Order: sequence, then structure tokens, then C-alpha cells
Amino acid sequence: MTLQITDLTVRIGGVPVVDGVDLRVGDAQRLGIIGESGSGKTLTALASVGLLPLGAQVGGSIRWNGRELAGLHDRDLARIRGRDIGVVFQEPATALDPIRTVGAQIGDSLRLHYGLGRREVRRRVLRAAEQVRLPDPERLLRRYPHELSGGQRQRVAIAQAVIARPALLIADEPTTALDVTVQAGVLDLFDDLVADTGMSLVFISHDISLVARMARDVLVMSHGRVVEAGPADRLLSAPDHPVTQGLVRAARATGWCPREEEVA
Repeated sequence: MTLQITDLTVRIGGVPVVDGVDLRVGDAQRLGIIGESGSGKTLTALASVGLLPLGAQVGGSIRWNGRELAGLHDRDLARIRGRDIGVVFQEPATALDPIRTVGAQIGDSLRLHYGLGRREVRRRVLRAAEQVRLPDPERLLRRYPHELSGGQRQRVAIAQAVIARPALLIADEPTTALDVTVQAGVLDLFDDLVADTGMSLVFISHDISLVARMARDVLVMSHGRVVEAGPADRLLSAPDHPVTQGLVRAARATGWCPREEEVA
């Protein structure tokens, strides 16, 4: 499995918001993308699965297992999303349909990509709900998004993204809206899912300590460009670029990021 992005550019309203980004994700790799708000990290990820805002102009190459995705018809991209590449969004409340049960929504990928019958879909949905540690899944799957807590909605979104067993999972700021305790549980869940399934992970955040916890390799973005890249432990202990240095200082100020002597 390989996602190869080369010289990616994204323009919105004629303004370049992603400019010349290169990245590669291989088998069972954990890649982190870090940057402040507006750095282009989310748009880079969304470009890879064809989910950019209407009117966005994309240049460069996005290849999935050698197949060019840039310029591909949305119908063809829809066959890849969910089946090959799963996406977990920052705020699941905006990604989930408020008038359908969460169980029905978790099963969408199975019906779309594999045409499974009702009984088999229900069996797999229940297994996915158990896998992401939803409490009392038989009851919870019959509920609607507004009836769940923020942490439960995020777990539903994760189940929805991984139920078709994609080779790559993109998690875009998946813990931003959660309190610290729930956040830790969701991060542990990502760890277990990646370890159990062997899928690759692209973890996006503005918090370098979270990215360093979840990823071995990190890209730092600013103003649409990659300004620094390297192993997570090196970026924590010896950041080169002023943007990375600022992110490390901010994380250390909250106590979430180890100091240089602790990393060494």
C-alpha cells in the first residue's frame, strides 16, 4: 500500500492554500502532519480523497498504489473512500446524519462497497461497535447522533471509517473537541486499531505532542508548505524551523510534551 503525493497544490478562489507538498505513506506507516490553523494540513489530507471544497483547483500528483487520483471522477473516488482509505473528521457531529441511527451509518460502507445483506451488515456493525469500545452497543446502535456524548460520536465516526478495513486511515484533528480523559481513550483506540489491523495512519493535529505520540514520522506545515520533516523524536528534541520550535514550546508549556533531556 502506498500513497504518494508529489508537488501538490490547492487553490481556492485563486489563492494558493497548499503549495508544493510532497509526502509518502507506506505499509503500516504512521505519519503525522502538524501545523497551526490555516497551515494547509487538513486540505492536504482532503485532497488525497477528493473531498476539497467546491471550486478548489488541484495540481500535482496524488497516486494510490500507482493509480493517479488527481482529476479522477468523484464516482471513482467514492469507490476508494471508505474501502481503501478511511477518514475520521475533527467534529463527528457535522459528519454524521442527524436523522439516521448511528448503526445504519456505520454500515454504509459495507452496503456501498460490498453489497452485503442486512443480516451480515448488522453482524459486522455490532463487531465494529465492540471493537471501538462503544458501551452497550446493541442499544447504542439504535440511537441517533444527538443522543450520544462527544466521545461516543467520535467512536462511531471511527467505526464508520474502519469497518470496511481500509489500508489507510486519515484522522483529522480527531480529539480536538474532547476533554483530556476522553481524548486519551480515543488515542489508545487508534493505537490498538493500527496494531491489530496493520493499517497505515495519517494523524493530523495542531498539537505536536499528540502527533509525536501517534506517529513515527512528522511533517510540519506552515502557510501551505512543508517547512520541516523528520522522525518525531528528533523534532521534539531538536526542532530546526521556527514554526516547529514554537509548536514544541507551546506543548511544553502545557506539560504534554517531554523536554529535550527527557527525550534523550
